[in-house]
Amino acid sequence: MGEMQTSHTTYDDVFRTLLNDCRGLIVPLINELFEENYSGAEEIVFSVNEHFMNQQDGNMEKRITDTCFKILGREARKYHLECQSGSDNSMVVRIFEYDTQIALDDGEIRGNTLTVTFPHSAVLFLRSNSATPDSMKIKMVTPGGEVAYDVPVMKTQQYSLDEIFEKRLLFLLPFYVFSHESRFEEYEQDEKKLELLKQECAQIKGRLENLVVRGEISEYTYRMIIELSGKVVKHIAEKYTSVQKGVNSVMVGGVIETEAHRILWKGIQQGREEGQQEGWRKGQKDGWHKGQQEGIRNMVSTLMELNIPSQTILAKVQEKYHLTAKEAQEYLEAVVK
Repeated sequence: MGEMQTSHTTYDDVFRTLLNDCRGLIVPLINELFEENYSGAEEIVFSVNEHFMNQQDGNMEKRITDTCFKILGREARKYHLECQSGSDNSMVVRIFEYDTQIALDDGEIRGNTLTVTFPHSAVLFLRSNSATPDSMKIKMVTPGGEVAYDVPVMKTQQYSLDEIFEKRLLFLLPFYVFSHESRFEEYEQDEKKLELLKQECAQIKGRLENLVVRGEISEYTYRMIIELSGKVVKHIAEKYTSVQKGVNSVMVGGVIETEAHRILWKGIQQGREEGQQEGWRKGQKDGWHKGQQEGIRNMVSTLMELNIPSQTILAKVQEKYHLTAKEAQEYLEAVVK
């Protein structure tokens, strides 16, 4: 097997973390990009994001898509999103490569016919300028005819803070600092201008806290947005010490960097330990199985009390206990009852 190449950035990591750990933020993003009308109650099922592509020199290149998932609404629809820090002429080529591989992964052969379904793809540009396209198009000329589809583009810098909150595009908040990037030098040299940035950060934090109080987002989602915002600021303002300290003093405050994950995994570990103890206590052939069930129920109860999003609970239960989505859902429903 040939050599494999990989690449990733801080922004990619933040993007994927938001998608996987704060799934409630995905639907408003999809509604905005594709003009959909999902309610937010739909199930989101993620697909594998690692693909291996043969190169002409015989090597295997490992490509990691930023994300691919299905939204199970009136019909199952697959989406593929990519996060890009700046304009790149090769982006549309990579989108096509990824789309092709995603389609092949779920391809179906019946008789002598291969059927592949391409995902609905879009790109999130964190930086944009006059050369950044408003949309992209992929056109395929085949022996059977011409096929074309659009790839929507979202430019984060074009969304005001009010628009982000009005449209519930909270997914964009960790990247909001990109709209100030061109003025970092000014902020670094002028405390009064830096203070204006800090006031805006305080406004973001305050508005998020209000959403938590009203029950529109969980404490977990709030903490994740704040923590990930801090990671983006640390990376983008690496050369600007005053900007980093100023923003973090307002946004991060006393939040421990790994607090959100610590809360989540504490609940998971507690559930696993309780399941193991219960299994040994019963000392029956099926004791471990029953104890495991009880442990999962306890874990779900603990995470719900901590206001962890139900989609995140389901995903973590599935992952740690090797359950199907249906089985995990049944445990959650049992606790709710």
